[in-house]
Amino acid sequence: MKLKIALLFFVAGIFSMKAQNQGSLSGKVADSNSNIPISYATIVVKADDKVTTGGITDDNGNFEIKNLELKKYSVEIQFIGYKTYKTEIELSANQKSINLNKISLQEESTELEGVTVVQERSTVEQKIDRKVINVGRDLTTAGATASDIMGNIPSVNVDQDGKISLRGNQNVRVLVDGRPTNIDAAQLLKQIPSTSIKKIELITNPSAKYNPEGMSGIINIVLHKNANDGFNASVNTGATFATTPKSNSSIDMNYRRGKVNFFGTYGNNFGYQFNNGDVTREDDNSSQLFDIKNDNKSHLYKIGMDFYINDHNTISAYTNQNILVGDGYIHTDNLFTSPALDFSSDDHYRNDNNNSTYNLAYKHLFNKEGHTLDIEANHNWSKDEQSGAFDRSGNTTSADYNDFKVQRRKNSTINVDYVNPLNDKTTLELGAESRTIRTDNDYFTNQTGELPYIKFLYDVDIYSAYATFGQKFQKFSYQLGARFESYKVEATNNGAKAYEDDYFTLYPSAYLTYQLNDKNSLQWSYSRRVDRPSLEQTSPIREFSTVRFKSIGNPELDPQFTNSMEVNYTRMLEKGSISAGVFYRIINDEISRILIPDPDNTQNQIMLFDNFDNNKSFGFELSSNYKINKWWDVQPAIDFSSISQKGIISVFNPAINDFESVQTEITANAFNARMNNNFKATKKLSFLLFGFYRGGVNGIQFNGKEMYKIDAGARYSFLKNKATLSVRFNDMFNTMRFAFEGDNPYPQHGQFTWESQSVYVNFNFMFGAGKNRALQRKYRDDNTKQGGGGLF
Repeated sequence: MKLKIALLFFVAGIFSMKAQNQGSLSGKVADSNSNIPISYATIVVKADDKVTTGGITDDNGNFEIKNLELKKYSVEIQFIGYKTYKTEIELSANQKSINLNKISLQEESTELEGVTVVQERSTVEQKIDRKVINVGRDLTTAGATASDIMGNIPSVNVDQDGKISLRGNQNVRVLVDGRPTNIDAAQLLKQIPSTSIKKIELITNPSAKYNPEGMSGIINIVLHKNANDGFNASVNTGATFATTPKSNSSIDMNYRRGKVNFFGTYGNNFGYQFNNGDVTREDDNSSQLFDIKNDNKSHLYKIGMDFYINDHNTISAYTNQNILVGDGYIHTDNLFTSPALDFSSDDHYRNDNNNSTYNLAYKHLFNKEGHTLDIEANHNWSKDEQSGAFDRSGNTTSADYNDFKVQRRKNSTINVDYVNPLNDKTTLELGAESRTIRTDNDYFTNQTGELPYIKFLYDVDIYSAYATFGQKFQKFSYQLGARFESYKVEATNNGAKAYEDDYFTLYPSAYLTYQLNDKNSLQWSYSRRVDRPSLEQTSPIREFSTVRFKSIGNPELDPQFTNSMEVNYTRMLEKGSISAGVFYRIINDEISRILIPDPDNTQNQIMLFDNFDNNKSFGFELSSNYKINKWWDVQPAIDFSSISQKGIISVFNPAINDFESVQTEITANAFNARMNNNFKATKKLSFLLFGFYRGGVNGIQFNGKEMYKIDAGARYSFLKNKATLSVRFNDMFNTMRFAFEGDNPYPQHGQFTWESQSVYVNFNFMFGAGKNRALQRKYRDDNTKQGGGGLF
């Protein structure tokens, strides 16, 4: 017994001596400019040039590494998009614990006389709930607008009409500075100058904190907002050379003095855009040849101010103003087997669109770090007018006519967010929101056989509240959330009720993260989401119309609900990173476009929206950001999605000499690949090479064919890096086109082309008076929330 006791004290003494000869390292990592904590930064501890241990920062940027032997170490702190921080430490018997305090990481950019220079390369950060693309000059030289650069981003596609999709699905929500607008996403992206974009965030599986709209997730476009002392500005001007030249320009400014910061952005785009297409009906050998020209003039304004009451209270206000005036001309040659039946038509659309957003926000920082209260009010108002003149003089079966439509929409939101770190490992978030949407549509026409007047109202009321609870342990963290929502919609058509829905539902979410080691992490997430019918998808008023084809909405559309699960893996490399993810979705009542014969004339077709049966979707994506050597870095990305679709289509039955509804089921697979190369010839001169490929995609009614292109460009900096001249040759071999074929409701094939082959030239100049950054706080564009009401 005495021997056992002696052995016990001996073993305990050994462990005690070992513990007494171990040290620890701690600190906090933050952005050098904004002082915002950097989560998931990598801490690497080396001894004799060999990695001995490491760790990552928590949600508040803190880290602590224990059980270190008492000796000398070299420490490296890394995060994508920032310069690596290096330091030397020595643990000894006299100093067993070292606290590095706050370590400020600098972005891979420089600051000249108070003006933050846009980084040369775009960088990709994989955060816990989103992928962040910090827009560099390689992306801004892709084109004049946000629409031009979206196709260069992993998992994002833009079709020939400017429609955007994420992971192969167009049910995606597009936000600007975290807030929704009333502008159609395709039109909005063409109005935002590429040089005004600071970063683009892809939130593919949002938590309960966010509004649940968007099956494939959220794309948030964050605009620049400078906050340096004094007066600072960045001026951009560019020209696109294609069928005809087009111009664009923008300026970002701010003036900071004392507790007040004023900021503003202005951008414009002018010029003609040309599109061509042909559609051939194989049943009657008829064809339609389209020659489309658009003359648009767009302006974007952003004006705002921040008032820093003190270190704990900030009031911010801003307004976005979008103005678009344009003319669209569509010339169509309608060709038949008999030349005597051929005719031409000319359509002219005149657009005058105005969109205004007004935002007021208050932020309070409590004494405890991370303890915040945000209150925000946002009002968006828009008025879209369009007059149409339709020349049918060449067609003996129809007459000329004119129409006019006006859409007025109001979207008001009030939300409150509260975040409380209960302790170092636990965080509670609560929030509530009220949102009202009012739309008023008038349509007038003198077309024979059509109602001369349509009054369509579509009103939505949404009230919601959410709660999320998260905890973080040494290698494991989780977050559980739920959003409770009351939704009511009512639509009337000429005074008669066209559709109504009223329901209360729950949107849960869950995140699990496991840090395998300092370089490898895994994440699993789940969320329930909804795609509610938009005004464009429900309005019986025509979107556009030709002699044999028109597009309208369906007032009886039901919401589409999606249960989405994801698994993501991130590995930090010595010279970059690699991220991979897989997803699986169960989709109820999927909303999709269909083509049906016109009931009044079965030789013509109507495009509208309908609910398909329950469908399933899965896919994967793989991307990397890697620096091969000092002069060459690459950003490859591939993504694949597959969806099993069931739907009702119209099929011609010769036995009854009429169309009948038939249920069909297909599997649509979509594959995309991108490769972005940056070559740095000198400190001032760099080149880029970009390649894109999209495989063919099958659909319920049509099968799309493959698309591909190659871009090349160059950038030159001068005047002490204050000025930059960029040029990019898009689609060098003129290979991009949208081609399709299908059998229902008629066998037909066709293709559409646009000015994909173009040369874009951009000049940027920066100047400023101040060097000091603004009061350190979370700016709205870094606290990326929407719906839950984050400050932007």
